[in-house]
Amino acid sequence: MKIEVLGPGCQRCEELYANVQAAVSNLGASESVEVKKVKDPQYFMKMGVFITPALVIDGRVLSVGKLLGVEEIARLLRENM
Repeated sequence: MKIEVLGPGCQRCEELYANVQAAVSNLGASESVEVKKVKDPQYFMKMGVFITPALVIDGRVLSVGKLLGVEEIARLLRENM
């Protein structure tokens, strides 16, 4: 599974990235999940994201403009595993 957090590096983007890492760790999926920060605005546009932060799982944009909590992210991960 590949998870991307899209954002320019703002506070909310960093918090979403930390929450994603915590959710992955809580699920014990660190070995099978790649978590990546993406700061390239051209990539955001390619993905159809115009408001950050955004959460992308395996190429699917699942959240835009929201700071999801650890539990919300864990639920999304379970649904997409």
